[in-house]
This record gives sequence, C-alpha cells and structure tokens, in this order.
Amino acid sequence: MTGDSYSVKQSVIPFSLFTTADIALFQAGSHYRLYEKFGAHPTTCDGIPGTYFAVWAPDAAYVAVMSDFNDWDKYSHTLLPRWDSSGIWEGFIPDVAAGNLYKYFIRSNSGEELFKGDPYANYWEVRPKTASIVHPLDYKWKDKSWMERRKEHNSLKKPISVYEMHMGSWRRPDPANEEKYYSYGEITKMLLPYVKEMGFTHVELMPVMEHPFDGSWGYQITGYYAPTSRYGTPQEFMEMIDAFHQEGIGVILDWVPSHFPYDAHGLFRFDGSHTYEYADMRKGYHPDWNSYIFNYGRSEVRSFLLSNAIYWLDKYHADGLRVDAVASMIHLDYSRERGTWEPNEYGGNENLEAISFVKKLNETVYALYPDVQTIAEESTSFYGVSRPTFLGGLGFGMKWMMGWMNDTLDYFHKDPVHRKWYQNDLTFSVVYAFSENFMLPFSHDEVVHGKSPMLYKMPGDEWQKFANLRLMYSYMFTHPGTKLLFMGDEFGQTSEWNYKSELDWHLLKFRPHEALKNYVKALNQLYTSTPALYEQQFEGAGFEWITVNDYDNCVLVYLRKGVKPEDQLLVALNMTPVPREQYLVGVPMAGTWKEVLNSDDPKYYGSGVVNTLEQPSTKQTYNGRDYTLTLRLPPLGAAIFQYYPPK
Repeated sequence: MTGDSYSVKQSVIPFSLFTTADIALFQAGSHYRLYEKFGAHPTTCDGIPGTYFAVWAPDAAYVAVMSDFNDWDKYSHTLLPRWDSSGIWEGFIPDVAAGNLYKYFIRSNSGEELFKGDPYANYWEVRPKTASIVHPLDYKWKDKSWMERRKEHNSLKKPISVYEMHMGSWRRPDPANEEKYYSYGEITKMLLPYVKEMGFTHVELMPVMEHPFDGSWGYQITGYYAPTSRYGTPQEFMEMIDAFHQEGIGVILDWVPSHFPYDAHGLFRFDGSHTYEYADMRKGYHPDWNSYIFNYGRSEVRSFLLSNAIYWLDKYHADGLRVDAVASMIHLDYSRERGTWEPNEYGGNENLEAISFVKKLNETVYALYPDVQTIAEESTSFYGVSRPTFLGGLGFGMKWMMGWMNDTLDYFHKDPVHRKWYQNDLTFSVVYAFSENFMLPFSHDEVVHGKSPMLYKMPGDEWQKFANLRLMYSYMFTHPGTKLLFMGDEFGQTSEWNYKSELDWHLLKFRPHEALKNYVKALNQLYTSTPALYEQQFEGAGFEWITVNDYDNCVLVYLRKGVKPEDQLLVALNMTPVPREQYLVGVPMAGTWKEVLNSDDPKYYGSGVVNTLEQPSTKQTYNGRDYTLTLRLPPLGAAIFQYYPPK
C-alpha cells in the first residue's frame, strides 16, 4: 500500500453525530441519550465504511485513537476538537469495524499523558485486559408481549418478590476455580427455571456493568455502558433478559451512580483534570470504598449518568434500577468525621447537587418509562425518598426498608426466652411502614464480612434454627411492602456468601434445607396469589393489629387486607418454642377462617402443630373485638388463615 492510499484510507475524517441541540442538552445536564452520540459507532461517511469516535475530554490538549488497527500508535489517528468549546473530540476513521480494540490516548493541558478506555464503550476486553471494543448493539427482541403488559407486573399494587443474585457465584463450572464462569446463556438455562419454580416475580442482578476487580462484586465500575464480558457479549446479555421476559419474569439491574474506582483506564482524572469527580476531595473521595464521587454539579456528568440510566432501560429492556448507596450521594457528611466535610450553602449536610440530580433522574425515567421502577438503597430517615418530586420527594418508586431489616435480624438473633422484652423491635416498623413505598430486603450485605449466613443468625439447635428462619420469612412475606431475598437464603446456606465460589447446592440433599426451600416457594405462592398481601401493601388500610401486647407469650397477630372487604388474611406468629393451644384471638367480623399456610407443617420440617379444621369465629367479645377465634399456634411458627364471610 502506498503512502498516499494509506493516508486516504486511514486518516481521521471530520464527521459528527452531534447537533446543536445535542450540545445544548449535554451542557445543560439534560441529555438522556448520549450513548447514541458518544463512543464508537460503526457507520459510513461518503460511502466509506468505518467507525465514528467521540469522547468528552475538556482539559485535553490532544486526543488520539490507538487501536489494534494502527498497532496502538499514539499519533496516527488524532481526533478533532469541536469548535463550540464543548470539550468533545471526534472524527470518523475508515475501515474500523466491529471487533477492533481501542483506547484513547490523551495528553492533558498540563502535559500529562493518559491511556483511557471509552466511558461509553458497549463492550470491553475480559479483565485484566482493559481495552474497549467496537461493538454494535443490534438485536431482535422477542419480548413484545411482556413489554406491552409489564406495567401490570411492575405495578406497586402487584406482588413484587425479588431474587437478588450475583451472576458469577450463583453457580460455577468449577467451584474451586474463580477464573471460570458460565456464560449468560448457560446461566439463563439454569436460573430461569429455578426462579420460576420458586415463584419469584423478578430477579435483581448485582452490577453487571464492566468492572476490573471481582472483589468489588461489580460495585466499582469502569464500563458504565457495557455488560461485563466475563459472561459473554452484550447481545448474549440481551438474550438473557429477553428469555426472562418471555417467561414472565422481570429483570432489575443494580446501578451505581454514587462512586467509581481509580483504575488508570477508568473515569478517574480522565483527561488529567477532575473531569467526572469533584475536585474537592471532601466531596469527591469516598473514604469507605477508596473510590471517587461523581460531580453532580457538573452538567456534562449529569448527562452522562442520566443517559446511562436510560441506556439500560432502552437498549436492554431492564424493568427497574436498584440505585446503590443513595445515602452516600445525598449526604455530604456520609461516613465522614467532623471537620472532614463542608456544609452546603445553607449550612446543612445535604448534597443539594446530588439531590437535584436524583430528582431529575427519576422524573426522566418515569416520563420515558412509566412501567418500570427505580428502587433506592437509602439507609437514613431522609424525607420522601419514594414520594413524587412535586411533593418535595426524591421520586423513587420504592425504598429499601433498612430499619425493618436491622430490627428484625436483631430480634430473631435473640434467644426466645428474652424476646418478650424486645417485642417493640418488631412492632415499631408498622409505625413508619407507610411513610414510604418500602421494599423489605434480606440482601447480600447481610451474609458477608463476618455477619454469618442467615441460618446461623438464628438461635437454638438445628431444628430451632430452621423453625426461626421459616418464622422470620413468614413475618417478612406477610409484612406490608415488597420483598427481596438474596440467593442462598431460600434454602439455608450454611456458609457466608463467597464471590469466588458458588452456593452450597449440595445442602438440598438434606431434608431441612429442601423443606426450607419448599417453604419459601410456598410463601411466594401465597404472596403472589393473595390480594390481601399486595393490593394495599403501601397503605395503612392494608394492615391492622389484632394482638400486639401479648409480651409474655411473644405472640403477634395481625390482619392483612385487600381492596375487597372479604379479602383478609390473619397472621399469627409465635416467637417462642412453646406451642400455644386454645389461643384466643379477637377478630372484628363474623365468618370462618381456614389455615392456608403453617410454617410448622411436617412437610416443611416442622413439628406438626397445625389447624386442620376451619375455624369459625364465635360471637364473644375478646380483646376489644366482637368475635373470637380459638387457634393452635405452632412453636417458633407462623399460622396464616384466609377469611371466608358467613354464607
């Protein structure tokens, strides 16, 4: 090839996908489809096939594409800075096609030289390699039926029971080899029938966005626009979500707009300046996670994050985003000692820029995709996390009920002989249960770092541990709110979660573990088929205490109510190992009650203290109610009854 023909075929041609409106929206912090502009886009220019590159590097003096097509030359393919002071470098390079590896070589105005991956790359090399890959996102979806009806599935008035999982450690080809993974397709073939069998309505995937360090579990992201290549291609991930949708299962993605790592190829000091993070490390550095915090006050960063949220809903048909570490975003003093943070302009500890961004995020998501949910992991009592922005809230669809989770685990950890002194730990949650749209989580965070697996948080011998766990799950599934359970919790994992291996599936050979799994399946079936448990799960009208002050016996009884008066469920919980025979319960109406689930049923590894016959209420005042039931309450057990009006 001659030098002339080489320059014609390989030089960077001036070309742009950006319009004036794109630039204005980008600089206003309101662009939500930047993934259609930035990154590497195979296209044609004057009939020549190639790839258009665009990157934001406002403090760069020089930007070039270095790639396997130019032997990683830093100077042969220089991008062109836009004339509008937007900080965008762009250009069309002929003959670059899908599959080519690339990075950006950036020389900052200070003279520093950096080698960066593409913040908008759709696909990356498998770690520890760090190059981006030119990769189109064409895919023919087959989930039309789901997408047309998913408003029903994702409605706050419908049951939402979520199976939280980590893709790499649910199952492995070789549990002893942390370098081997199943592909997206292989995981789907095993996971989809399991989730359906168990009765979960949704799966939540811990972050699948590209990340360099397995030990971060995906929470320290370098490739915000790429599903990790550990398990396959973007299209194979799309196919996974597609398969779940075709079987009626929703897919929620963990999303991390709170912080990012300092890996050399990532976002940190992208062009030699603090491009994506706050320059003031009192706001820009996260001491807990040794990572860096997005600059929510910079419009271009807001557009980057806003577009990223929409990207997963648009290109991957995600049914929701669980937004990680919201408390750390909206509080300037989060995990910081006195004197290491600076108050906002009003003297408070709120990050007003982050709060503004979160509101904008939720307004945009729900305007474009009203049939999805955003879910906040927010651990404080901040007002209105799941309330509309026009009422002063943050605009999320739901919020994790962290207080309920902590109080519940503390209570069940106690020996039953002491529980009567701590009944308020359980009853307190109802005081604030309807102040937000709460999701009840037993998440991955509760079974790592020495906290012990769920089963071993329970007191007593083996039988009591399993009985306590079934009882606690009964309380969870009948308490107001949606549900989330981490993988392994459903069958009584006996070791802490280890991302390097897989769950202890061999435990299902043992009757107690198999019985617990079957009980969680039964709870899901009850929750998803009983309107009383979900129609008013965020409203006070859906809950009524019946017995709340029987401290000596450690018994709690409450009603769950649907919209129809006859849709009522009575839940009786006995927190001690002493069976309660002939236990009187006052109820407000005449009728018959039939036991529909009992955690002490022998088929669930219980002792068999069940209510086999229908229980008619008698006209006798008890505990302030006009009618009385006489029940058997199982040891460390839950008895759940369906109401039938008088004929």
